Amino acid sequence: MSDEQELKEATFGGGCFWCTEAVFGELEGVLSVVPGYSGGHVADPTYEQVCEGTTGHVEVIRLRFDPARISFGQLLGVFFATHDPTQLNRQGNDVGEQYRSVVFAHDEHQAEEARAFISRLEADGTFDAPVVTAVEPLSSFYVAEDVHHGFYADNPQQPYCAAVITPKVARFRKEYADLLKPAG
Repeated sequence: MSDEQELKEATFGGGCFWCTEAVFGELEGVLSVVPGYSGGHVADPTYEQVCEGTTGHVEVIRLRFDPARISFGQLLGVFFATHDPTQLNRQGNDVGEQYRSVVFAHDEHQAEEARAFISRLEADGTFDAPVVTAVEPLSSFYVAEDVHHGFYADNPQQPYCAAVITPKVARFRKEYADLLKPAG
């Protein structure tokens, strides 16, 4: 592992944080994935408050990663491939501003890289509709309640997990096998 000061963080909102945590936790070079809330106007919101859609927060994950093992660009590639960045304020059946697609940039370099990535997606016609993913500076991050940490790993048979997350993780593992942590 690289020196401690070389580690970086990234914060993504791509729908339900149970889904995004399950995907990003499997990537080689990602050292931790923490579900939480960003982008709102209420200090220390609860899951219930965020779900009501009145706090302005987004369900997000904060990644700690080693850029010598996985780049921010690779993380963006996984992010845009594992949710629908053309849906405004929703992902599938999850509807509301709290599920919007957003990259919360930790610095101007991340913001520039995310905007350039979106521009390439648009220029390449990757999606049938315009990308609505916002790129915003990270202003706050509140860690989600303990029950949400490792939710999919702890509850794979839960109906939402089985119907939504399991197929997403299976597609991800197939498409990104070269970026996965070694089995074992």
